[in-house]
Order: sequence, then structure tokens, then C-alpha cells
Amino acid sequence: MKKKIVVLSGAGMSADSGLKTFRDADGLWEGHDVMEVASPQGFRAQPQLVLQFYNERRRQLLQVEPNAGHKALVELELKYDVQIITQNVDDLHERAGSSRVLHLHGELFKVRSTAPPYKVYEWKKDLNIGDYCEMSHQLRPHIVWFGEEVPLLPKAADLTSQADILIIVGTSLQVYPAASLMYYARRGVPTYLIDPKPALTHSSDLNLKLIASKASEGVPELVSSLLN
Repeated sequence: MKKKIVVLSGAGMSADSGLKTFRDADGLWEGHDVMEVASPQGFRAQPQLVLQFYNERRRQLLQVEPNAGHKALVELELKYDVQIITQNVDDLHERAGSSRVLHLHGELFKVRSTAPPYKVYEWKKDLNIGDYCEMSHQLRPHIVWFGEEVPLLPKAADLTSQADILIIVGTSLQVYPAASLMYYARRGVPTYLIDPKPALTHSSDLNLKLIASKASEGVPELVSSLLN
């Protein structure tokens, strides 16, 4: 039976492909306060602004490609049972070829109805006011905004608890509840943290090994060692 590897990936994973993260700029995301464009309150106050913001993100995502880090994780599937749990809303893990990806915070190429029960649709074009589900409710980005429940968190915690090896890449480990996932790993499980400026340098609960590199360099290095 293959050993299970769980990968927790964050914005730094996608940054090497050219996608920006709001945490790089004092809480601003492409010049916007994140609460304006990534909260239910922001959507209620300025729906057109929010839709336009995500339209621009969607267009940008169509122009970038998976980097060496994304591609290296695919190689792990040759030897391991690999599950990726990502905070990222892009599809770069899937485009690289990873077969099992759980998106904690939603997906940019999907939209959903603003009315329950949520109906989710594949969507790669612009989303505008007046785009409705079949129940005549406005569609919104399929993104978990600040202040909203993270519905896949229990599943992610369960998957992390099964890991034989844990890899954390491109995440500051500062954003909860996602940052709590690493503590669901069994005590003593080998844990690799790939980050050029790691915020977490030690933990009595983690068998932690640091790789102080950006994702596109550190992930291929680690993958090579795990395959050999």
C-alpha cells in the first residue's frame, strides 16, 4: 500500500506562476481592501465592483501556467497516494496533472447561486449583474469570503489526520481556520515546510523540516528526495 502524502498549499504556490496574493501588500488585493471584494458585506454594498474584480482574476488565471512546483507534485503520484488541500482558488494544481485536489476556499472557475440550496456551475467567462441560476437568483463567485463558513474544513481535517507525510508549501500559516489543519496530522509525522521566509520555525507537536525556498524551487528539491 502506498504511503499517504498530504500537501497543504497556499498563495505562495501560485505566486511563482505570476498570480498575486493580497497578503503581499498590507491587506490590499490589486489595490482593493480585501473586505471590499472578499466579504458578503462587500458584495451587498458593491456587487458590480466585486464581480468585476473576480472577472479580472479569472482573465488573469487564463493567462498563466503551472510552475515547476505544481508539476513536481504530480510526480509524487508515481510512488505515493497524494492528496492536495489548497487555499488557492486557481486550477493550477489540476492543470499540472494532480488527480486529487480539495479547494478549501472555493474555485475561481466556478460560480454559484446566491440562494440556497447553492447551485454550482463551471464558469470561465465574465460574470455580470443579471446572470442568474435557473431559479432566477443572481450568481456570485464560488469563493469562501471572509466571515463565511469553510464547508470543506472537516473533510480536510480528516484527510490530514491520515497523512504519513505532510508537506506545507506557500502558506504563511497565519490564516485560520486553514492554518489549524497541520495540527490534525498524527504526532511525529514527517512534516516539510517550504517557504522562503517561514513564520513557523519550530513546534513541539511537529516533526518539522524547513526548506527555505520558494515553491518552484523547494518543491522539486523535496520531491526528488522523496522519490529517491
